Amino acid sequence: MTDRYDVIVLGVGGMGSATVAHLAARGVDVLGLERYDVPHGYGSSHGITRIFRLAYYEHPAYVPLLRRADELWTELESDHDRQLLYRTGTIDAGPRGDPLVEGSKRSCEDHDLDHEVLSSSELVDRYPGYQLPETYEAVSQPDGGFLVPEECIVAYVDRAHRHGATVRARERVVDWRPTGDDGVRVETDHRAYEADELVVTAGAWAAEFIDELDGLAVPERQVLAWLQPEEPAAFDPGAFPVWNLQVPEGRFYGFPVHGVPGFKFGRYNHREETVDPDAFEREPTQADERLLREFAEEYFPDGAGPTMRLKTCLFTNTPDDHFVIDTLPAHPQVSVAAGFSGHGFKFASVVGEIMADLALEGETDHEIGMFGLDRF
Repeated sequence: MTDRYDVIVLGVGGMGSATVAHLAARGVDVLGLERYDVPHGYGSSHGITRIFRLAYYEHPAYVPLLRRADELWTELESDHDRQLLYRTGTIDAGPRGDPLVEGSKRSCEDHDLDHEVLSSSELVDRYPGYQLPETYEAVSQPDGGFLVPEECIVAYVDRAHRHGATVRARERVVDWRPTGDDGVRVETDHRAYEADELVVTAGAWAAEFIDELDGLAVPERQVLAWLQPEEPAAFDPGAFPVWNLQVPEGRFYGFPVHGVPGFKFGRYNHREETVDPDAFEREPTQADERLLREFAEEYFPDGAGPTMRLKTCLFTNTPDDHFVIDTLPAHPQVSVAAGFSGHGFKFASVVGEIMADLALEGETDHEIGMFGLDRF
């Protein structure tokens, strides 16, 4: 006999754990399948801290989803025994007129978000960890902060279990196929399962299961650094908001000290290395460290002390850096959330709600038109 479920969720990271929990809370018989541990450090949903921000320079259309994500993270935290979201405020900084700064302003103005525009000198006076050119400016937004991703996944899986979901870790999905009754059959390295609906939230591995994502959801190697500040008080959460910064060397992002020693930061699209998620250099190199250290020495000199930690993770990028959230035209019983392009984890709570909608109703009240597969 093959076990039958209402919905199978392929991948139980940030998006998948939230999806399983939302489905289970609606009384759905759901199975979550994860090839590694729950949580694990091989994909994108790890790293101790992940930025949560409402000022969204990528596109103002993200802000309504972020507001709902904020509500859902707060609700999840109230039902969990550990803090999940830390409010530090956010800083988006760069040369005056830069798209990062202007996009952040526009999202705040379009959605009436509380914010303040600071000159470079005002920013440095308020947050002395920075050292920026006089021609730079920053958008300060007080409601953002950071999430603790591993704990968020634990919280969602705990909630899913309480509502009767089954989650199986260390079980690798080999393939899936549609069945004659408009359902799906999923083969793993352990056994086979069937379901009415399939949700694919497989991160960097999503294109292995969804042909339509070939060339559209591309894994990239990313590296983060934690450096010990020479002036620790300037990098504490109460004195140092999470930030995005555009400089000639690229776009960087970072966090206050939290959880482990060191001030954490990275460069978006670190060294622009497209990789096979099963076969790439997971151990950070001296070249990785040098790229990040040179940035810190220039713009955060009081934070550029000894290296405490280096860690790789994976981005999964789309051609336009916007998400893919859709059902498959040829198989409407299959929905996918992928291609989060290095800025997706903060949305996991609301993406879980959306994917539950798509699996059960085939549509959602959330505005996701810009994330459709047909745009490519």
